[in-house]
Amino acid sequence: MTETFILFTLAGTTYAVRTRDVQHMEMVEEVTPVPNASPFVEGVVFSRGQVVPVLNLRTRFGFERLAPDLRSRLLVVQSGGRTVGLLVDSAREFAGIAADAVKPPQDTLTGLNGRYLEGIAVLNDRIVLVLDLAAVIDVAEPLAQGAKETV
Repeated sequence: MTETFILFTLAGTTYAVRTRDVQHMEMVEEVTPVPNASPFVEGVVFSRGQVVPVLNLRTRFGFERLAPDLRSRLLVVQSGGRTVGLLVDSAREFAGIAADAVKPPQDTLTGLNGRYLEGIAVLNDRIVLVLDLAAVIDVAEPLAQGAKETV
């Protein structure tokens, strides 16, 4: 079985999320900062009639924070009844990936950042890291409300 994914880049690496989990994708307009939020919570945006918390995935995954530019995109995703915007470097590609092509991450990758990975796939000689969206959003929800993460 093949599923459709939206591919996006972050710090030169290609990631993927299932299209069924993406409500919409848009250019990054103005993000309103939220006081006392975790460093990777960029703030909130008003998108299509709703206030959406925005996670800066660069910061969340330990990469250098960069100001959004014309290539930056906001992927508004939903999982488990929660809606969150993921700020990424760029996103403009759709790809079908066979379910059996997504291999679980190795134990060495399942640390703090690796726990957000569902698996790794190779697509046209390119490594694609498939996000475990539920894990990303489970961490995001309390943090969007200003709570601290326990590791």
